[in-house]
Amino acid sequence: MWNSISDCDETFNYWEPSHYLLFGKGFQTWEYSPEYALRSYTYLLIHVVPAWLYHQLLQPNRFLIFYFSRCLLGLLCAFCEVYFYKSICREFGIQVGRLALAFLVFSAGMFISSTAFLPSTFSMYMCLVSLGAWYQRKYELAIFTTALSSFLSWPFAALIGVPIAVDMLFRRREIIKFFNWSLISVAVILLPMVKLDSSYFGHLVVAPFNIVYYNVFTSHGPDLYGTEPFHFYFINLFLNFNLLFVAAILTPLMLIIVAWLVPSKPRNPACLPYWLSLMPLYLWGTVFFTQPHKEERFMFPVYPLICLCGAITVDSIQKLWFRFCIRDVERGTHYLTHTAPIMVVAVLVCSLLSVSRILALYIGYHAPLDLFMELNHLTTERHLPTEQTVNICIGKEWYRFPSSFFLPDNRWQLQFLKSEFRGQLPQPYSSLPNATSIIPPYMNNENREETSRYFDIERCHFLVDLDLGVTTDFEPNYAQQTDQWTIIKSIPFLDAARSHRFFRAFYIPGVSSKFCTYAPYNLLQSTRFKWGKKEVPLPTR
Repeated sequence: MWNSISDCDETFNYWEPSHYLLFGKGFQTWEYSPEYALRSYTYLLIHVVPAWLYHQLLQPNRFLIFYFSRCLLGLLCAFCEVYFYKSICREFGIQVGRLALAFLVFSAGMFISSTAFLPSTFSMYMCLVSLGAWYQRKYELAIFTTALSSFLSWPFAALIGVPIAVDMLFRRREIIKFFNWSLISVAVILLPMVKLDSSYFGHLVVAPFNIVYYNVFTSHGPDLYGTEPFHFYFINLFLNFNLLFVAAILTPLMLIIVAWLVPSKPRNPACLPYWLSLMPLYLWGTVFFTQPHKEERFMFPVYPLICLCGAITVDSIQKLWFRFCIRDVERGTHYLTHTAPIMVVAVLVCSLLSVSRILALYIGYHAPLDLFMELNHLTTERHLPTEQTVNICIGKEWYRFPSSFFLPDNRWQLQFLKSEFRGQLPQPYSSLPNATSIIPPYMNNENREETSRYFDIERCHFLVDLDLGVTTDFEPNYAQQTDQWTIIKSIPFLDAARSHRFFRAFYIPGVSSKFCTYAPYNLLQSTRFKWGKKEVPLPTR
């Protein structure tokens, strides 16, 4: 309920085509054009089928379907976390398992990622299961869930399965089992997926191959959508995991120090070596930190491993503290007897910082979801024409549109106004029955601006805009045009540029409000549009 949509890719590449599959109306991006076919309808259907059943049984408001789907995602994530926790207890000990579970429950990173409708989130679920199965030596399940993650959601998630393959092929020499289960996974997952996707696109489509080819082998690839400096992930992961991220970076060093300085019984030979069991996190970081195109969601699959490695570091600190700072203890005394306060302090500090981060995100950035929900109140509180299309327009705030699930019904149509953005915007699916297999006009895979997307502002009934007090030729201050627009709802939205860096990132009651500036996020109604049967007609084409 509290989580915002932090990535427009989630809206336009997943919520919008899902809305189309459910209600026959939604936006289509170039990735869903049969000409390129980078995305999979099979992945969408896994989410759409439960939503369709809910819709058929209860006929709820559309935004309730949105939150119902999110609740299912959260529930699935919780089940996967429990499985991962039990596996950690088996492989690393109950103490590390308890710490990891606490960090999983309270971290801002898991809060953000667990209910996002993104392939990287599904890959995170499968990471929890595949690594959990690996830690329990259930190699068949580990291979199958790694394949499920790679084929169904995100091909690059196969990187997490590399250590599992190393363990099976080179340590255990279970070559036949590895290839048998790899072939089973291809037959059970990839082949039905290809058949289903091909039926939607109208020709043979292997979506995982297409997305790898586009990102790796084309001349432009993902860099068209922006590049970030090397330190981008360091800042982002610190915001989402605070001191826990620092602890995760230090885990290899802490394990070496503990092995060198703290005498202990030899580790059970049945356990995996640390360098192998924790390799997925550092392998993932090595690959993605060096890529020019960086996005927060690319780190989602290894978020659980940050919690695990952070827990191992805290446990190592407890062992070192017991070894060098606790005196006069009886022989055989367990280190947890005297170091529990370290564990409590670590969990409390990391949890409080994470809750502070979650509150900052909610207070600062939740306005778009709340504002679009107001449209549903308008339809119940006031009389709207029953046949006329209602155009709700958006300019520079297009990327914060929470999805068509927040529009009351199919009469409402989101329209784009020209702004300073010069990339390619999505366009509505065709109204024809075979829309998913029709190559739409005015689509390209180079993020070139398509002017066909823009709508005549004179025909807008409502407009959504953020008033930052800065205007340009294509981004005027609509709220000040009182002869054309009337504000009917306004919600505060964080003005990041005019707010203190720390206090906009972490919410402190009674303090953050003094250092942060908020701008009105406005829902405007055209003065041309009148409620009731005698509305003033808008110009037609």
